[in-house]
Amino acid sequence: MKRYIALLRGVNISGKNRVPMPELKAGLAELGYGDVCTYLNSGNVVFTAPEAAGTVLAEQIRALIRAAFGLEIPVLVLAQQELQALLEQAPAWWGTPGAETYHNLIFVLPGACAGSIAETIGPPTEGLERIRLCGNAIFWSFDRKRYARANWWKKTAGAGVGELLTIRTANTLKKIAGM
Repeated sequence: MKRYIALLRGVNISGKNRVPMPELKAGLAELGYGDVCTYLNSGNVVFTAPEAAGTVLAEQIRALIRAAFGLEIPVLVLAQQELQALLEQAPAWWGTPGAETYHNLIFVLPGACAGSIAETIGPPTEGLERIRLCGNAIFWSFDRKRYARANWWKKTAGAGVGELLTIRTANTLKKIAGM
């Protein structure tokens, strides 16, 4: 058995795409996943399963959500060790404590490419935000007080880009990497 993390995109936000975590946990247990736990209500699931490709596990979870909740939810699954290794590659400026900067990790969903996403969005706004590509993920930090002026803030949720991403905060990722 191997430990995995599933990141569900866009669930339980402002009453939309409602996926009750206790019901999701029960469904995953019925699929044979073990030690299932969720973190927050925003689609972070940690579980054990026989070793398999992340895309196979993601499709199983998508099918469960479709059948149980009638929703088409993008799901990204990665081994917990992969997340830990990714976090070890974080730039020194990412994830640092302090209230003035907000730190996120952008996961690019399968079928899309981090380089293309970065090209589409364009350069980060000088003095307000920073990015660093790492495989098919992007470390992104921005000024909490002036975020509305940041180029990436405006465009990561925009049409043609937002549906290709799922974003988590540094604190959330550090927590689930250790669960």
